[in-house]
Amino acid sequence: MSSFDDSQRGAGAPGAEGTSAISGAIEKVRQKMGGSSVPPAPPPPPGGEDDDDEGMVRMSFMDHLSELRTRILRAIAGIIVAAVACLSFSYPLWDFVSKPATEALKSINVNPPELVMITPMEGFNVIWFKLPLLCAIFVASPWVLYQVWGFISPGLYRRERRWAAPFILISAGLFILGGIFAYFVVFRFGLTFLLGIGMGHYVRPMVTISEYFDLFVNVILGVGLVFELPVLIFFLTLLRILSPAFLLRHSRYAILGIFIAAAIITPTPDVFNLMLFATPMCLLFYIGIFASYLLVLQREGRRFPWKVFSLIVLGVLIILGGVLYMAITKFGYHLVPNWPFLIH
Repeated sequence: MSSFDDSQRGAGAPGAEGTSAISGAIEKVRQKMGGSSVPPAPPPPPGGEDDDDEGMVRMSFMDHLSELRTRILRAIAGIIVAAVACLSFSYPLWDFVSKPATEALKSINVNPPELVMITPMEGFNVIWFKLPLLCAIFVASPWVLYQVWGFISPGLYRRERRWAAPFILISAGLFILGGIFAYFVVFRFGLTFLLGIGMGHYVRPMVTISEYFDLFVNVILGVGLVFELPVLIFFLTLLRILSPAFLLRHSRYAILGIFIAAAIITPTPDVFNLMLFATPMCLLFYIGIFASYLLVLQREGRRFPWKVFSLIVLGVLIILGGVLYMAITKFGYHLVPNWPFLIH
């Protein structure tokens, strides 16, 4: 019985040598047919997942719409709360907003230097509704930008979400700085030029508060948004849409676009006000390229020579401070709160 079983095993199951021979024959047949052996599966990554997908939140299209609606409602709520708070300071705010008009009228010898109200609801609409809303946009800008970041952050990597606080602070700071620059520089010169047209030729300016405030809003908000150019460049670099090299190669087209935008936003057609507005825009463009270059260096694991750069900036500031000190002490110049800020 045992000899019969052994003969059955030997006949039914090949040994080790027979198995290897069969495998070799199969392999030769596959090679003749153009096939190839299946390579072994690659080992899994050490981190368990791709580093590029680390921390990224996956959301459907409807989830994105729901998140967008929530962020918009929160931003609007923040602006409404800030507007209610600004209502308590409506008259002091109007004195501040109307000051460029009164100074411009004084400079062209219009007496009394006042704006006029020609409809019963005009004063209420401007002073008690539009003006607090405009101020609320600037006051609530950090909150609004926080909602913007909250909407885009799920699509960023975990290491890129560290830019949340710098993004909010720098964006809000540039927006407010743009409004200040428009108020003290661009708007004052433009308004003086516009009101002075026709003076001495039987033309007397009579400006309503609605027309004045509409012009004020267009210039202030327009310049404030333009000052967000470095943040926009940095954000596009963060999303890998632009690169510093691409921006430098096409900088001439960007400068042309800047001058076109300056011609549209500037309230006057003269070249002086155009240059007064376009020059800081070009400077902001190159600041944005520098910020995007720092981001690229960080991605590549390289470091920027901050010590040398800080020494250069400090040297330039010391030289400018020395020139300002000499102008004030030796040549009789003094500082004023509007452009050109230093007069004799």
